[in-house]
Amino acid sequence: MHNNTLIIAEVKTASPFGWRSSKNWEALFQIAVQVGDTISIHTDPRWEGSFELLKKARNLTNKPILAKGIHATDEDIQKALDCGADSVLVVGRVPRKAPERCLIEPLTLQELQRLSPDTRAVWNSRDLATGGLKQETFQQARNLFPGWLCQASNLKTVVDILPGAQAVLVGTHLEAFADSLR
Repeated sequence: MHNNTLIIAEVKTASPFGWRSSKNWEALFQIAVQVGDTISIHTDPRWEGSFELLKKARNLTNKPILAKGIHATDEDIQKALDCGADSVLVVGRVPRKAPERCLIEPLTLQELQRLSPDTRAVWNSRDLATGGLKQETFQQARNLFPGWLCQASNLKTVVDILPGAQAVLVGTHLEAFADSLR
């Protein structure tokens, strides 16, 4: 927790946009456990994630775990929960299965605006189709959505936490972000 903002520390070794960590999964997991209130584990192989890594993480920590991935079907959500996730990121849709255990990442401000205010939402500054930055900002999302909102992507240090973020999801720059907390 930093100034009442929940830290979701992501264990990410690669992205489909060409980024690769200089650290292995185990080293990143150790950093995540040190700084995260919640640990984010990728289930999507495009980010070198898997449900097996989710199970591994569950056996290594008692901290809450977010299963991070697209999770395009409700079966994916159930699989993540069965593997030990406490919550599941779902991109671009509101699931029928266990919506109260999901963080919803809308792709557009219009999708965000349609969410119920009791939804836990994630605003990702990265366009998942291109890897580039979205035109729509966190500030715009915060102005439209009155509920719990997590700021995701492009956070390098605590200085990057924007007003109105109840949580931040930090992955690519986890090591630098951890250093900034000291």
